[in-house]
This record gives sequence, structure tokens and C-alpha cells, in this order.
Amino acid sequence: MSPSKQYWVYILTNKSHKVLYTGVTGDLRQRMEQHRGRSSSFTAKYKADKLVYAEPFGDIQEAIAREKQIKAGSRQKKLDLIRELNPYWKDLSEDLW
Repeated sequence: MSPSKQYWVYILTNKSHKVLYTGVTGDLRQRMEQHRGRSSSFTAKYKADKLVYAEPFGDIQEAIAREKQIKAGSRQKKLDLIRELNPYWKDLSEDLW
């Protein structure tokens, strides 16, 4: 039996922490490479490539529902979520490699 797939809801920001981008993916490392390679127009335009929040899920539907919940929330709710997990706004993608 193969291990179950893991999905991620994540938030990226830029150097000044002014931009917040929320996404969902089945391969967080590959998705970060895409963001850093500027293949996403929004993250490229705003240079949002610092991973500051990542939440794992075993089910894609749950991950998508959580992404929508986060996107629907206020900027303050997103900031609170990030600060709860990552109070120093460390780039969490460093742990992917």
C-alpha cells in the first residue's frame, strides 16, 4: 500500500510583507520552485516568494476548502494565522530542501 498523498495550503509574502498570496498544492517543493522561477504571474509581479505559512492535508477537498476559508478571511486574520505558526516570519521553504 502506497503512502497517502499530502496536500498543502500555503501563504507566500514578499520582502516587505505587504503582499499575501494563498495557494494550494500537492507538491509544495515543486510549487515553490515555480514561484521562485516566476512562473506565476501574481507572485512574479509582486515578488512574493517567501513561504511563511504551510498547513498539510491528507485530502485535496479539505485543502481546497481551507484555502477558500483563508482567502475569504481578512488580511488581519491571515496575519494572525502566520504569526501563530511563524512569529518571526521565517522562510519555511528552507526546510523543504
